[in-house]
Amino acid sequence: MLKDFKPVLSILLRFIIIYLVLLFAYQFFLNSCKGTGLDSFSRIIANQVSWIQNKIGYPTELYDDIKNDQVWFYVKNVYATRMVEGCNAVSVMILFVSFIFAFYKGTKTFVFVFIGLVFLYGMNVVRIVGLNIVQTDHQEYSKMFHDFIFPAVIYGSVVLLWLIWIKFFALKNENS
Repeated sequence: MLKDFKPVLSILLRFIIIYLVLLFAYQFFLNSCKGTGLDSFSRIIANQVSWIQNKIGYPTELYDDIKNDQVWFYVKNVYATRMVEGCNAVSVMILFVSFIFAFYKGTKTFVFVFIGLVFLYGMNVVRIVGLNIVQTDHQEYSKMFHDFIFPAVIYGSVVLLWLIWIKFFALKNENS
């Protein structure tokens, strides 16, 4: 009976191992950034968000809050939002990568993961820009967008990528 579940258990075990390895590696990275303010990856995203907002007519400056490990977006003369480690979508990316590698299919797995990570990174930057615009121009909707709309966008993007991977790559030969 266990033989029937071997493929599913194999995929599940690969997912768990990859997820835990990536999670511990990321936690090690975060621990190495302690006391320096916002981690370097989140800071890169904050700088890119600021650059985009400045280009599209939302004058933005960044203010470091090293003690609280965050950066504030000062948009149109208002402290609109703050960037913390959780805003960088790395946890979502780890989940994405773990799932894709659980259904490993050779070299195309690496290509798909790279393209998917670039896509998710871009979606996250757009998400933060959108949140700053909503917070600046339509503050009455900020909680709804922060808590529901934008998480649905980023997690929906992950699910869409998973479905594409499964349908067109992981199960392609099995469905033929």
